[in-house]
Amino acid sequence: MKEELRILVQAQYPLIYLVTSEEERAEQAIATIAQTKPQRRVFIWTVTHGIVEYGQPRSTTQHNTVSPEAAVEWVIRQKEPGIYVLKDLHPFVDSPAVTRWLRDAIASFKESQKTIILMSPVQQVPVELEKEVVVLDYPLPTMTELNQVLSQHLDQVRSRRITTEVREKLLKAALGLTRDEADRVYRKAQVTTGRLTETEVDIVLSEKKQLIRRNGILEFIEEDETLDAVGGLEELKRWLKQRSNAFTERAREYGLPQPKGMLILGVPGCGKSLIAKTTSRLWGLPLLRLDMGRVYDGSTVGKSEANLRNALKTAESISPAILFIDEIDKAFAGGAGSADSDGGTSSRIFGSFLTWMQEKQSPVFVMATANRVERLPGEFLRKGRFDEIFFVDLPTTEERQEIFRIHLSKRRPDITHFDLGQLAKVCDGFSGAEIEQALIAAMYDAFAKGRDFNQLDIIAAVKATLPLSKTMSEQVTALRDWARQRARPAASSFAEYMQMES
Repeated sequence: MKEELRILVQAQYPLIYLVTSEEERAEQAIATIAQTKPQRRVFIWTVTHGIVEYGQPRSTTQHNTVSPEAAVEWVIRQKEPGIYVLKDLHPFVDSPAVTRWLRDAIASFKESQKTIILMSPVQQVPVELEKEVVVLDYPLPTMTELNQVLSQHLDQVRSRRITTEVREKLLKAALGLTRDEADRVYRKAQVTTGRLTETEVDIVLSEKKQLIRRNGILEFIEEDETLDAVGGLEELKRWLKQRSNAFTERAREYGLPQPKGMLILGVPGCGKSLIAKTTSRLWGLPLLRLDMGRVYDGSTVGKSEANLRNALKTAESISPAILFIDEIDKAFAGGAGSADSDGGTSSRIFGSFLTWMQEKQSPVFVMATANRVERLPGEFLRKGRFDEIFFVDLPTTEERQEIFRIHLSKRRPDITHFDLGQLAKVCDGFSGAEIEQALIAAMYDAFAKGRDFNQLDIIAAVKATLPLSKTMSEQVTALRDWARQRARPAASSFAEYMQMES
Protein backbone atom coordinates (compact mmCIF):
# COMPACT_ATOMS: atom_id res chain seq x y z
CA MET A 1 0.00 0.00 0.00
CA LYS A 2 2.86 2.40 0.77
CA GLU A 3 4.29 1.71 -2.67
CA GLU A 4 0.87 2.31 -4.20
CA LEU A 5 0.64 5.63 -2.38
CA ARG A 6 4.09 6.65 -3.65
CA ILE A 7 3.13 5.81 -7.24
CA LEU A 8 -0.13 7.76 -7.02
CA VAL A 9 1.64 10.85 -5.69
CA GLN A 10 4.35 10.69 -8.36
CA ALA A 11 1.70 10.11 -11.03
CA GLN A 12 0.13 13.42 -9.95
CA TYR A 13 -3.17 12.03 -8.74
CA PRO A 14 -4.86 15.14 -7.29
CA LEU A 15 -7.04 13.58 -4.54
CA ILE A 16 -6.32 10.53 -2.37
CA TYR A 17 -8.48 9.33 0.52
CA LEU A 18 -6.34 7.52 3.13
CA VAL A 19 -8.45 5.53 5.60
CA THR A 20 -6.51 5.10 8.85
CA SER A 21 -6.62 5.84 12.55
CA GLU A 22 -2.80 5.85 12.80
CA GLU A 23 -2.00 9.43 11.91
CA GLU A 24 1.61 9.42 13.05
CA ARG A 25 2.60 6.31 11.07
CA ALA A 26 0.80 7.58 7.98
CA GLU A 27 2.42 11.02 8.25
CA GLN A 28 5.88 9.45 8.49
CA ALA A 29 5.19 7.39 5.37
CA ILE A 30 3.97 10.48 3.49
CA ALA A 31 7.01 12.48 4.61
CA THR A 32 9.26 9.70 3.25
CA ILE A 33 7.41 9.75 -0.09
CA ALA A 34 7.81 13.53 -0.23
CA GLN A 35 11.61 13.16 -0.22
CA THR A 36 11.62 11.28 -3.54
CA LYS A 37 12.19 13.32 -6.67
CA PRO A 38 10.69 15.75 -7.30
CA GLN A 39 10.80 16.67 -3.64
CA ARG A 40 7.67 18.17 -2.12
CA ARG A 41 6.84 19.99 1.07
CA VAL A 42 4.23 18.41 3.31
CA PHE A 43 1.51 20.47 5.01
CA ILE A 44 -0.96 19.20 7.61
CA TRP A 45 -4.43 20.69 8.18
CA THR A 46 -6.62 20.20 11.23
CA VAL A 47 -9.77 22.04 12.22
CA THR A 48 -8.05 23.01 15.50
CA HIS A 49 -4.81 24.51 14.17
CA GLY A 50 -5.31 25.17 10.47
CA ILE A 51 -2.44 24.47 8.06
CA VAL A 52 1.01 23.77 9.54
CA GLU A 53 4.08 22.54 7.65
CA TYR A 54 5.04 19.00 8.67
CA GLY A 55 7.83 18.97 11.25
CA GLN A 56 7.35 22.64 12.16
CA PRO A 57 5.90 23.94 15.45
CA ARG A 58 2.19 24.73 15.52
CA SER A 59 2.98 28.38 16.07
CA THR A 60 3.93 28.57 12.38
CA THR A 61 0.34 27.97 11.28
CA GLN A 62 -0.87 29.71 8.14
CA HIS A 63 -3.26 32.48 9.14
CA ASN A 64 -6.99 32.14 8.56
CA THR A 65 -6.86 28.49 7.40
CA VAL A 66 -8.87 26.87 10.18
CA SER A 67 -12.06 26.55 8.14
CA PRO A 68 -12.02 23.77 5.51
CA GLU A 69 -13.00 26.18 2.72
CA ALA A 70 -10.17 28.59 3.59
CA ALA A 71 -7.69 25.70 3.84
CA VAL A 72 -8.49 24.34 0.36
CA GLU A 73 -8.43 27.88 -1.09
CA TRP A 74 -4.94 28.39 0.43
CA VAL A 75 -3.77 25.09 -1.12
CA ILE A 76 -4.99 26.21 -4.56
CA ARG A 77 -2.97 29.45 -4.30
CA GLN A 78 0.32 27.63 -3.65
CA LYS A 79 2.70 27.48 -6.61
CA GLU A 80 5.32 25.02 -5.32
CA PRO A 81 4.97 21.21 -5.41
CA GLY A 82 3.44 19.89 -2.21
CA ILE A 83 1.44 17.22 -0.43
CA TYR A 84 -1.46 18.60 1.60
CA VAL A 85 -2.85 16.30 4.27
CA LEU A 86 -6.33 17.27 5.48
CA LYS A 87 -7.16 15.38 8.66
CA ASP A 88 -10.73 14.40 9.60
CA LEU A 89 -12.43 16.34 6.84
CA HIS A 90 -15.29 13.80 6.72
CA PRO A 91 -17.72 15.83 8.92
CA PHE A 92 -17.42 18.74 6.46
CA VAL A 93 -17.05 16.95 3.14
CA ASP A 94 -20.78 16.88 2.41
CA SER A 95 -20.95 20.65 2.63
CA PRO A 96 -21.63 22.08 -0.88
CA ALA A 97 -18.94 24.72 -0.36
CA VAL A 98 -16.24 22.22 0.72
CA THR A 99 -17.12 19.83 -2.11
CA ARG A 100 -16.97 22.66 -4.65
CA TRP A 101 -13.59 23.90 -3.34
CA LEU A 102 -12.18 20.36 -3.59
CA ARG A 103 -13.40 20.05 -7.18
CA ASP A 104 -11.84 23.45 -7.97
CA ALA A 105 -8.57 22.25 -6.42
CA ILE A 106 -8.60 19.07 -8.55
CA ALA A 107 -9.10 21.15 -11.69
CA SER A 108 -6.27 23.54 -10.78
CA PHE A 109 -3.79 20.72 -10.02
CA LYS A 110 -3.47 19.59 -13.63
CA GLU A 111 0.18 19.46 -14.72
CA SER A 112 1.29 20.38 -11.18
CA GLN A 113 3.07 18.41 -8.48
CA LYS A 114 0.35 18.96 -5.91
CA THR A 115 -1.73 16.30 -4.14
CA ILE A 116 -4.40 16.51 -1.46
CA ILE A 117 -4.61 13.54 0.90
CA LEU A 118 -7.77 13.26 3.00
CA MET A 119 -6.78 11.30 6.12
CA SER A 120 -9.54 9.91 8.32
CA PRO A 121 -10.57 6.72 10.12
CA VAL A 122 -14.01 7.12 8.51
CA GLN A 123 -14.53 6.68 4.77
CA GLN A 124 -17.06 9.22 3.54
CA VAL A 125 -16.86 10.27 -0.10
CA PRO A 126 -19.57 12.53 -1.57
CA VAL A 127 -21.09 11.53 -4.90
CA GLU A 128 -19.53 14.58 -6.60
CA LEU A 129 -16.00 13.33 -5.84
CA GLU A 130 -16.43 9.60 -6.51
CA LYS A 131 -14.90 9.85 -10.01
CA GLU A 132 -11.96 11.94 -8.81
CA VAL A 133 -10.75 10.26 -5.62
CA VAL A 134 -8.63 7.15 -5.01
CA VAL A 135 -9.40 5.39 -1.70
CA LEU A 136 -6.61 3.51 0.10
CA ASP A 137 -6.72 1.63 3.40
CA TYR A 138 -3.52 2.23 5.32
CA PRO A 139 -2.35 -1.17 6.60
CA LEU A 140 -1.84 -2.04 10.24
CA PRO A 141 1.74 -2.70 11.42
CA THR A 142 3.48 -5.74 10.02
CA MET A 143 5.31 -8.35 12.10
CA THR A 144 8.55 -6.47 11.38
CA GLU A 145 7.19 -3.18 12.73
CA LEU A 146 5.69 -4.88 15.78
CA ASN A 147 9.02 -6.62 16.36
CA GLN A 148 10.66 -3.20 16.68
CA VAL A 149 8.13 -2.23 19.36
CA LEU A 150 8.58 -5.55 21.19
CA SER A 151 12.38 -5.29 21.10
CA GLN A 152 12.22 -1.88 22.79
CA HIS A 153 10.18 -3.32 25.65
CA LEU A 154 12.35 -6.42 25.95
CA ASP A 155 15.37 -4.14 26.37
CA GLN A 156 13.60 -2.38 29.22
CA VAL A 157 12.75 -5.58 31.11
CA ARG A 158 16.04 -7.27 30.17
CA SER A 159 14.20 -10.23 28.63
CA ARG A 160 15.76 -10.03 25.23
CA ARG A 161 16.95 -13.64 25.36
CA ILE A 162 13.57 -15.18 24.71
CA THR A 163 13.20 -18.02 22.24
CA THR A 164 12.15 -17.40 18.66
CA GLU A 165 8.94 -19.33 19.31
CA VAL A 166 7.98 -17.13 22.29
CA ARG A 167 8.78 -13.97 20.33
CA GLU A 168 6.57 -15.18 17.47
CA LYS A 169 3.69 -15.83 19.89
CA LEU A 170 3.98 -12.36 21.41
CA LEU A 171 4.06 -10.79 17.95
CA LYS A 172 1.15 -12.82 16.57
CA ALA A 173 -0.89 -11.98 19.65
CA ALA A 174 -0.42 -8.29 18.79
CA LEU A 175 -1.21 -8.62 15.09
CA GLY A 176 -4.24 -6.50 14.26
CA LEU A 177 -3.36 -3.79 16.79
CA THR A 178 -2.06 -0.38 15.86
CA ARG A 179 1.51 0.48 16.75
CA ASP A 180 0.31 2.57 19.71
CA GLU A 181 -2.05 -0.19 20.89
CA ALA A 182 0.77 -2.75 20.73
CA ASP A 183 3.07 -0.38 22.61
CA ARG A 184 0.45 0.11 25.35
CA VAL A 185 -0.39 -3.56 25.77
CA TYR A 186 3.29 -4.60 25.94
CA ARG A 187 3.73 -1.88 28.57
CA LYS A 188 0.66 -3.21 30.41
CA ALA A 189 2.16 -6.72 30.49
CA GLN A 190 5.42 -5.21 31.66
CA VAL A 191 3.73 -3.34 34.53
CA THR A 192 1.55 -6.34 35.48
CA THR A 193 4.25 -9.02 35.71
CA GLY A 194 7.52 -7.15 35.19
CA ARG A 195 8.45 -9.32 32.21
CA LEU A 196 7.51 -10.33 28.67
CA THR A 197 7.33 -14.09 28.22
CA GLU A 198 4.91 -16.67 26.83
CA THR A 199 2.79 -16.27 29.97
CA GLU A 200 2.01 -12.65 29.01
CA VAL A 201 0.44 -13.64 25.66
CA ASP A 202 -3.01 -13.66 27.29
CA ILE A 203 -2.54 -10.06 28.42
CA VAL A 204 -1.75 -9.06 24.85
CA LEU A 205 -4.78 -10.99 23.56
CA SER A 206 -7.02 -9.08 25.99
CA GLU A 207 -6.41 -5.97 23.90
CA LYS A 208 -7.76 -7.80 20.86
CA LYS A 209 -10.91 -8.62 22.79
CA GLN A 210 -11.40 -4.92 23.42
CA LEU A 211 -10.98 -4.31 19.69
CA ILE A 212 -13.76 -6.81 18.95
CA ARG A 213 -16.08 -5.33 21.58
CA ARG A 214 -15.64 -1.86 20.08
CA ASN A 215 -16.64 -3.22 16.66
CA GLY A 216 -20.12 -4.19 17.92
CA ILE A 217 -20.91 -6.65 15.09
CA LEU A 218 -18.32 -9.29 15.92
CA GLU A 219 -18.27 -11.22 19.18
CA PHE A 220 -15.13 -12.72 20.70
CA ILE A 221 -16.00 -16.24 21.89
CA GLU A 222 -13.99 -18.12 24.50
CA GLU A 223 -14.70 -21.84 24.72
CA ASP A 224 -13.46 -24.06 27.54
CA GLU A 225 -14.54 -27.32 25.90
CA THR A 226 -12.12 -29.33 23.80
CA LEU A 227 -12.83 -31.43 20.74
CA ASP A 228 -13.19 -34.43 23.06
CA ALA A 229 -16.50 -32.93 24.25
CA VAL A 230 -17.99 -33.74 20.84
CA GLY A 231 -19.31 -37.29 20.54
CA GLY A 232 -18.67 -39.11 17.26
CA LEU A 233 -17.96 -37.19 14.01
CA GLU A 234 -14.57 -38.88 13.67
CA GLU A 235 -14.07 -37.97 10.00
CA LEU A 236 -14.66 -34.30 10.71
CA LYS A 237 -12.38 -34.38 13.76
CA ARG A 238 -9.62 -36.04 11.75
CA TRP A 239 -9.89 -33.36 9.05
CA LEU A 240 -9.60 -30.60 11.65
CA LYS A 241 -6.67 -32.23 13.47
CA GLN A 242 -4.76 -32.58 10.19
CA ARG A 243 -4.99 -28.79 9.76
CA SER A 244 -4.21 -27.79 13.35
CA ASN A 245 -0.84 -26.33 12.26
CA ALA A 246 -1.98 -25.02 8.89
CA PHE A 247 -1.41 -21.35 9.83
CA THR A 248 2.15 -21.72 11.07
CA GLU A 249 5.32 -20.57 9.34
CA ARG A 250 6.34 -24.22 9.03
CA ALA A 251 3.27 -24.87 6.89
CA ARG A 252 4.13 -21.87 4.66
CA GLU A 253 7.69 -23.13 4.21
CA TYR A 254 6.30 -26.55 3.27
CA GLY A 255 4.27 -24.88 0.53
CA LEU A 256 0.80 -25.54 1.98
CA PRO A 257 -1.94 -23.04 1.11
CA GLN A 258 -3.87 -21.59 4.03
CA PRO A 259 -7.29 -23.20 4.56
CA LYS A 260 -10.21 -21.01 3.42
CA GLY A 261 -13.10 -22.41 5.38
CA MET A 262 -15.67 -25.14 5.82
CA LEU A 263 -19.45 -25.42 5.74
CA ILE A 264 -21.11 -27.83 8.18
CA LEU A 265 -24.60 -28.94 7.17
CA GLY A 266 -26.83 -31.20 9.18
CA VAL A 267 -29.73 -31.90 11.45
CA PRO A 268 -30.25 -29.29 14.20
CA GLY A 269 -28.74 -30.18 17.57
CA CYS A 270 -26.06 -32.56 16.29
CA GLY A 271 -22.99 -30.58 17.38
CA LYS A 272 -22.30 -28.27 14.43
CA SER A 273 -21.88 -25.14 16.55
CA LEU A 274 -19.90 -26.97 19.23
CA ILE A 275 -17.45 -28.22 16.58
CA ALA A 276 -16.85 -24.64 15.45
CA LYS A 277 -16.21 -23.46 19.01
CA THR A 278 -13.89 -26.30 19.98
CA THR A 279 -11.87 -25.90 16.77
CA SER A 280 -10.69 -22.57 18.14
CA ARG A 281 -8.97 -24.34 21.04
CA LEU A 282 -7.62 -27.10 18.82
CA TRP A 283 -5.98 -24.65 16.43
CA GLY A 284 -5.07 -22.03 19.05
CA LEU A 285 -6.80 -19.24 17.10
CA PRO A 286 -9.24 -16.56 18.28
CA LEU A 287 -12.89 -17.30 17.46
CA LEU A 288 -15.04 -14.43 16.18
CA ARG A 289 -18.78 -14.83 15.71
CA LEU A 290 -20.29 -12.67 12.98
CA ASP A 291 -23.82 -11.67 13.98
CA MET A 292 -25.59 -11.08 10.66
CA GLY A 293 -28.57 -9.60 12.51
CA ARG A 294 -26.38 -6.69 13.60
CA VAL A 295 -25.03 -6.22 10.09
CA TYR A 296 -28.41 -5.21 8.68
CA ASP A 297 -29.18 -1.55 9.39
CA GLY A 298 -32.00 0.11 7.48
CA SER A 299 -31.48 3.55 9.01
CA THR A 300 -29.09 4.76 6.31
CA VAL A 301 -28.58 3.69 2.70
CA GLY A 302 -25.35 1.72 2.45
CA LYS A 303 -24.95 1.32 6.24
CA SER A 304 -25.49 -2.46 6.17
CA GLU A 305 -22.82 -2.93 3.49
CA ALA A 306 -20.43 -0.70 5.47
CA ASN A 307 -21.11 -2.75 8.61
CA LEU A 308 -20.14 -5.95 6.80
CA ARG A 309 -16.99 -4.38 5.33
CA ASN A 310 -15.91 -3.10 8.75
CA ALA A 311 -16.56 -6.47 10.40
CA LEU A 312 -14.56 -8.35 7.76
CA LYS A 313 -11.78 -5.77 7.95
CA THR A 314 -11.62 -6.21 11.73
CA ALA A 315 -11.48 -10.00 11.36
CA GLU A 316 -8.64 -9.66 8.85
CA SER A 317 -6.77 -7.25 11.11
CA ILE A 318 -6.48 -9.80 13.93
CA SER A 319 -5.90 -12.82 11.69
CA PRO A 320 -5.05 -15.63 11.80
CA ALA A 321 -8.52 -16.18 13.21
CA ILE A 322 -11.70 -18.25 12.78
CA LEU A 323 -14.79 -16.38 11.61
CA PHE A 324 -17.87 -18.27 12.82
CA ILE A 325 -21.27 -17.72 11.16
CA ASP A 326 -23.99 -19.80 12.79
CA GLU A 327 -27.07 -20.77 10.75
CA ILE A 328 -25.85 -19.03 7.64
CA ASP A 329 -28.89 -20.32 5.78
CA LYS A 330 -31.01 -17.80 7.69
CA ALA A 331 -28.58 -14.95 7.09
CA PHE A 332 -28.38 -15.37 3.31
CA ALA A 333 -31.68 -17.07 2.50
CA GLY A 334 -32.99 -15.63 -0.76
CA GLY A 335 -30.02 -13.30 -1.06
CA ALA A 336 -30.24 -13.15 -4.82
CA GLY A 337 -33.92 -12.22 -4.88
CA SER A 338 -34.28 -9.65 -2.13
CA ALA A 339 -34.77 -6.57 -4.28
CA ASP A 340 -38.51 -6.41 -3.69
CA SER A 341 -38.40 -6.99 0.07
CA ASP A 342 -35.49 -4.81 1.22
CA GLY A 343 -34.38 -2.76 -1.75
CA GLY A 344 -31.67 -5.25 -2.66
CA THR A 345 -29.70 -4.86 0.59
CA SER A 346 -29.52 -8.61 1.24
CA SER A 347 -28.44 -9.22 -2.34
CA ARG A 348 -25.62 -6.65 -2.11
CA ILE A 349 -24.42 -8.00 1.24
CA PHE A 350 -24.49 -11.54 -0.11
CA GLY A 351 -22.51 -10.47 -3.17
CA SER A 352 -19.96 -8.60 -1.06
CA PHE A 353 -19.47 -11.61 1.21
CA LEU A 354 -19.02 -13.99 -1.73
CA THR A 355 -16.45 -11.68 -3.33
CA TRP A 356 -14.54 -11.39 -0.07
CA MET A 357 -14.48 -15.17 0.41
CA GLN A 358 -13.21 -15.70 -3.12
CA GLU A 359 -10.52 -13.01 -3.08
CA LYS A 360 -9.34 -12.82 0.55
CA GLN A 361 -5.63 -13.33 1.10
CA SER A 362 -5.65 -12.96 4.88
CA PRO A 363 -5.65 -16.12 7.05
CA VAL A 364 -9.29 -15.88 8.15
CA PHE A 365 -10.88 -19.34 8.26
CA VAL A 366 -14.64 -19.12 7.69
CA MET A 367 -16.58 -21.76 9.61
CA ALA A 368 -20.29 -21.70 8.80
CA THR A 369 -23.17 -23.94 9.86
CA ALA A 370 -26.54 -24.48 8.18
CA ASN A 371 -29.68 -26.55 8.77
CA ARG A 372 -31.74 -25.85 5.64
CA VAL A 373 -29.48 -26.32 2.64
CA GLU A 374 -32.28 -25.60 0.16
CA ARG A 375 -32.32 -22.00 1.38
CA LEU A 376 -28.70 -21.38 0.39
CA PRO A 377 -28.07 -19.86 -3.06
CA GLY A 378 -26.32 -22.25 -5.44
CA GLU A 379 -23.30 -20.00 -6.00
CA PHE A 380 -22.58 -20.13 -2.28
CA LEU A 381 -21.98 -23.88 -2.39
CA ARG A 382 -19.75 -24.13 -5.43
CA LYS A 383 -16.16 -25.36 -5.12
CA GLY A 384 -13.65 -22.70 -4.18
CA ARG A 385 -15.79 -20.93 -1.58
CA PHE A 386 -15.05 -23.57 1.07
CA ASP A 387 -12.33 -26.20 1.36
CA GLU A 388 -14.92 -28.78 2.35
CA ILE A 389 -18.65 -29.22 2.95
CA PHE A 390 -19.41 -31.69 5.76
CA PHE A 391 -22.73 -33.30 6.58
CA VAL A 392 -23.54 -34.09 10.22
CA ASP A 393 -26.23 -36.75 10.53
CA LEU A 394 -28.11 -37.98 13.58
CA PRO A 395 -25.76 -39.94 15.87
CA THR A 396 -25.48 -43.72 15.52
CA THR A 397 -25.93 -46.10 18.46
CA GLU A 398 -22.18 -45.98 19.24
CA GLU A 399 -22.13 -42.20 18.98
CA ARG A 400 -25.19 -41.85 21.24
CA GLN A 401 -23.41 -44.03 23.79
CA GLU A 402 -20.39 -41.73 23.60
CA ILE A 403 -22.61 -38.64 23.98
CA PHE A 404 -24.22 -40.11 27.12
CA ARG A 405 -20.76 -40.85 28.52
CA ILE A 406 -19.63 -37.26 27.92
CA HIS A 407 -22.67 -35.61 29.50
CA LEU A 408 -22.90 -37.99 32.46
CA SER A 409 -19.18 -37.54 33.20
CA LYS A 410 -19.68 -33.77 33.37
CA ARG A 411 -22.32 -34.19 36.09
CA ARG A 412 -21.18 -37.19 38.14
CA PRO A 413 -17.67 -38.47 38.95
CA ASP A 414 -18.76 -42.14 38.86
CA ILE A 415 -21.00 -43.31 35.99
CA THR A 416 -20.25 -47.04 36.15
CA HIS A 417 -23.77 -47.85 37.41
CA PHE A 418 -25.32 -46.46 34.19
CA ASP A 419 -25.95 -48.86 31.30
CA LEU A 420 -24.84 -46.67 28.42
CA GLY A 421 -25.73 -49.31 25.82
CA GLN A 422 -29.34 -49.44 26.95
CA LEU A 423 -29.60 -45.64 27.09
CA ALA A 424 -28.21 -45.39 23.56
CA LYS A 425 -30.82 -47.84 22.23
CA VAL A 426 -33.88 -46.18 23.80
CA CYS A 427 -33.05 -42.78 22.29
CA ASP A 428 -32.84 -43.88 18.67
CA GLY A 429 -33.38 -40.88 16.40
CA PHE A 430 -32.31 -38.34 19.04
CA SER A 431 -29.80 -35.59 18.34
CA GLY A 432 -26.97 -34.81 20.75
CA ALA A 433 -28.80 -31.73 22.06
CA GLU A 434 -31.97 -33.77 22.65
CA ILE A 435 -29.99 -36.39 24.58
CA GLU A 436 -28.53 -33.69 26.82
CA GLN A 437 -31.93 -32.12 27.44
CA ALA A 438 -33.46 -35.51 28.30
CA LEU A 439 -30.68 -36.04 30.84
CA ILE A 440 -31.29 -32.59 32.34
CA ALA A 441 -35.05 -33.29 32.53
CA ALA A 442 -34.30 -36.53 34.41
CA MET A 443 -32.08 -34.65 36.85
CA TYR A 444 -34.78 -32.03 37.53
CA ASP A 445 -37.36 -34.74 38.15
CA ALA A 446 -35.09 -36.60 40.61
CA PHE A 447 -34.03 -33.33 42.30
CA ALA A 448 -37.69 -32.44 42.95
CA LYS A 449 -38.12 -35.82 44.65
CA GLY A 450 -35.07 -35.29 46.85
CA ARG A 451 -32.85 -38.06 45.44
CA ASP A 452 -30.14 -38.66 42.86
CA PHE A 453 -31.18 -39.48 39.31
CA ASN A 454 -30.80 -42.99 37.92
CA GLN A 455 -31.13 -45.08 34.75
CA LEU A 456 -34.94 -45.27 34.92
CA ASP A 457 -35.27 -41.49 35.28
CA ILE A 458 -33.32 -40.98 32.05
CA ILE A 459 -35.33 -43.62 30.17
CA ALA A 460 -38.59 -42.02 31.33
CA ALA A 461 -37.41 -38.59 30.18
CA VAL A 462 -36.37 -40.01 26.79
CA LYS A 463 -39.75 -41.67 26.27
CA ALA A 464 -41.51 -38.41 27.12
CA THR A 465 -39.58 -36.59 24.38
CA LEU A 466 -40.58 -36.51 20.72
CA PRO A 467 -37.36 -36.01 18.72
CA LEU A 468 -37.02 -33.61 15.81
CA SER A 469 -36.26 -36.52 13.47
CA LYS A 470 -39.90 -37.59 13.83
CA THR A 471 -41.60 -34.20 13.85
CA MET A 472 -39.57 -33.10 10.79
CA SER A 473 -38.87 -36.45 9.16
CA GLU A 474 -39.43 -35.13 5.61
CA GLN A 475 -36.83 -32.38 6.10
CA VAL A 476 -34.26 -34.80 7.56
CA THR A 477 -34.79 -37.27 4.68
CA ALA A 478 -34.43 -34.51 2.08
CA LEU A 479 -31.23 -33.26 3.72
CA ARG A 480 -29.76 -36.77 3.71
CA ASP A 481 -30.64 -37.21 0.04
CA TRP A 482 -28.98 -33.90 -0.84
CA ALA A 483 -25.83 -34.72 1.18
CA ARG A 484 -25.41 -38.15 -0.41
CA GLN A 485 -23.87 -36.69 -3.60
CA ARG A 486 -22.76 -33.21 -2.52
CA ALA A 487 -21.21 -33.32 0.96
CA ARG A 488 -18.56 -35.21 2.84
CA PRO A 489 -19.81 -37.28 5.82
CA ALA A 490 -18.67 -36.05 9.22
CA ALA A 491 -18.81 -39.62 10.58
CA SER A 492 -17.42 -42.74 8.96
CA SER A 493 -20.66 -44.59 9.79
CA PHE A 494 -22.64 -42.24 7.56
CA ALA A 495 -20.13 -42.78 4.75
CA GLU A 496 -20.85 -46.51 4.94
CA TYR A 497 -24.60 -45.79 5.04
CA MET A 498 -24.39 -43.70 1.87
CA GLN A 499 -22.42 -46.40 0.06
CA MET A 500 -25.04 -48.98 0.94
CA GLU A 501 -27.84 -46.67 -0.21
CA SER A 502 -26.03 -46.10 -3.50
